[in-house]
Amino acid sequence: MALLGSLLKRGISLTSVVRRKKLNALKLQKKTFVKLIGKARYTQFGQAYQFEEIENAAFFEDEKEFYQKFKELVPIYDYNKLYKEWWHRSVNGEKNVCWPGRVKYFALSSGTSDASTKYIPVTKTMTKAIQKTSIRQILSLSRYQHLPSQLYEKGMLMLGGSTRLNYRGNHFEGDLSGIQAKQIPYWFQKFYKPGKEIAQEQDWALKLDEITEQADQWDIGFVVGVPAWIQLLMEKIIAHYKVKTIHDIWPNLMVFCHGGVSFEPYRQGFEHLLAHPITYIETYLASEGFIAYQTHPDAVGMQLVLDNGIFFEFIPFNDENFNADGDVVEKPHTLMIDDVEEGKEYALLISTCAGAWRYLIGDTIRFVSKKRAEIVITGRTKHFLSLCGEHLSVDNMNKAVELASNELKINIREFTVAGISHDTLFAHHWFIGTDDKVDETVLKNLIDSRLNELNDDYAVERRHALKEIFVTVLPTATFYRWMEAKGKLGGQHKFPRVLKKNLIADWDGFLKTQGFDVATIRDPVSGLRS
Repeated sequence: MALLGSLLKRGISLTSVVRRKKLNALKLQKKTFVKLIGKARYTQFGQAYQFEEIENAAFFEDEKEFYQKFKELVPIYDYNKLYKEWWHRSVNGEKNVCWPGRVKYFALSSGTSDASTKYIPVTKTMTKAIQKTSIRQILSLSRYQHLPSQLYEKGMLMLGGSTRLNYRGNHFEGDLSGIQAKQIPYWFQKFYKPGKEIAQEQDWALKLDEITEQADQWDIGFVVGVPAWIQLLMEKIIAHYKVKTIHDIWPNLMVFCHGGVSFEPYRQGFEHLLAHPITYIETYLASEGFIAYQTHPDAVGMQLVLDNGIFFEFIPFNDENFNADGDVVEKPHTLMIDDVEEGKEYALLISTCAGAWRYLIGDTIRFVSKKRAEIVITGRTKHFLSLCGEHLSVDNMNKAVELASNELKINIREFTVAGISHDTLFAHHWFIGTDDKVDETVLKNLIDSRLNELNDDYAVERRHALKEIFVTVLPTATFYRWMEAKGKLGGQHKFPRVLKKNLIADWDGFLKTQGFDVATIRDPVSGLRS
């Protein structure tokens, strides 16, 4: 078996050397664009928006004329608009709507932005693209020289949604991770855990119990999943077997591949569960596609996947392009990848091989290396606070919580923030999930202080319109019980970092049922920019 690991690592290294060439982002994106437009030109969407004319411009006119035509002819879509005008036809079984053929699978998105379920098409082409990018990510491990050959023989635990999908007459629907796990290649099944039987389980609590019962029979080298649920599982396993760390059960665990939310707020608590350091690899896998992943050990961010079924556009995330509620204006300024700048924040538009066209995915990113096309996720177009000009991003929030938890030596597992009115002005109300003892006033002052250092606009408004900060500390389980009540426990679901006005009342009502009486959140700001 050791020979197998050596051969696998050597093969991965050789393949990676072949792929290690200078990145020409614009060339890769134009090639991807031409493939997408060419494939979809005879669909209903392609004919409505003159894809054939756009394709001709890509072949026969100036280098970027195709993009000008694309912007002129194809409108920008958010989910609601795209579903209402086009995707509902695919859900109802129509062929050739936004992508050739009939869509057989739909990923149900968590919908934390507006508390509604979203049906995201997952075409056969998209499934293959995600698998291809996943393999590339495995190939990138050759750059992590400290990882031994034996690692490539170990099991990979992928903690995702159920592979038992719901059949709706003409399609299957479920969590994207469940859709992908159901279609795992035959050669990979030997390494895949928790295996087909447990992966089908739809009851999240029962799935964790079943994994825990079998955990000591597996030799796990990799874990993949959302940080909150992986940490919860590891704690459950440690408690069940009455051991000190997860390495007492899985001594060869060396890699955690995480995504969905920033890992930093979880790091301190997570590392208490380990006997020795492991390698962390960040991914950006959304229901709409595999967007980016960390490609080398020293990477500050994740490299966009430029040549595998996704065409990217970038909208500068500023007041010229987005209104006070975080909605995009009618004709925003959009850029291709060659025109972006490092350090600036952009909202992401994608066109994909699943039939998303100029689709506002809702995430905001910042380029940390234009040369490598490396990004970090900074938040959501709707998940930020700017009641009075403080422009507080999720990135700021994550960092402040991380710094405060490190200074106080506490483990903050979850948090969320609501914008509220306070007297005639404004305030922020933080809800912090931790099971450690902490003085709320001390924690409040630390978070406030760190945000003043991280964000100049916040510092200014704290002296003017943003008059107060409130902090309520809650048991971590309170956050998970709310998600369970919403039917969003486990899988790819995450607790929203910012509560919009429609979720504030829901959260307030839930806390009352749990015996908490938090009066300050009962006066949310109308029209809150969050």
